[in-house]
Amino acid sequence: MSRVDADMILAFIRHRKSAGLSNTTVNMEIGILRRILKRAKRWHFVEDEISRLPERRDIGRALQAEEKLRLLKLAQSRPEWETAYLASMLALNTTMRGGEVRQLRWRDIDFLDRSLVIKRSKTRAGERLIPLNANAYIAILRLRERAQGLFGTELQPDWYIFPSGEGYTKPDPTKPMQGWRSAWRSMTRVINCPHCGELQPPAKTCANEECGEDISKVRSSLAGLRFHDLRHHAITELAESQASDRTIMSIAGHVSQRMLAHYSHVRVEAKRKALDALAGGVKNLGYDTKNDTKSVKTPVPSLEVLEKNGGDDGTRTRGLCRDRAAF
Repeated sequence: MSRVDADMILAFIRHRKSAGLSNTTVNMEIGILRRILKRAKRWHFVEDEISRLPERRDIGRALQAEEKLRLLKLAQSRPEWETAYLASMLALNTTMRGGEVRQLRWRDIDFLDRSLVIKRSKTRAGERLIPLNANAYIAILRLRERAQGLFGTELQPDWYIFPSGEGYTKPDPTKPMQGWRSAWRSMTRVINCPHCGELQPPAKTCANEECGEDISKVRSSLAGLRFHDLRHHAITELAESQASDRTIMSIAGHVSQRMLAHYSHVRVEAKRKALDALAGGVKNLGYDTKNDTKSVKTPVPSLEVLEKNGGDDGTRTRGLCRDRAAF
């Protein structure tokens, strides 16, 4: 511990960031080191030089309906994006994290029961069983078909569903894929030229030589979307379907209290929109059949008038008066 200095810690932070870890994860790792150094009475030598990395405070991004359709349509449009497409289908239909998707093995899939088991997750609460809906099951079948084409033999239970090195000459099914970052970045940044419609990466001018229009300000609606946001979108759709907190946590695993509070708000908004839709269907407080079955309204006098006149037809009823006198 006496050899650990600020330069060593800063080098560690740079190394972890270059490996693609989020600021939150790096801060958690430095937090462990900080507690160790405090026990060794060494942290006060370096604490002034080690700053906490800024973290995202937003819970996540849920897609609009048109954004979800665009994402899936784009992902299917090019063969090099197929892995990202199949991973997206699983995340959108199971609430799985990217790390959970990459760690899936064939032994985790129950084809008879149409379900999968998450055995390795971020937390112990993440270990769970998830039923496969139609979309998720189709993605699993496509992955099995592709794996059989790659390896030409019967799939082994310990093989990873997303094998390492896929797309190269010798993929290794005994190791998990590191990720699909390049495909995801390209897929979420690609744009259509508003003049000729050609699909292309962002640029100053259109790649179509016959078009050549200025597209420097055109930006994809999916720009900045993280793969982890697909998990947030899936949980949002669960909340909008009026699923309870217990059901959401059973499917999604660990969900923080802050997220549960957010999804409770989503449920209320979903109910409000449903009721507002009912109010929007009323036309001038009448019937949809142009009031042809509507009875003629008669003005109803106030309670004071009824009390004064003794009847709702404006006439005094002698029997009613005698009854009142008896009281």
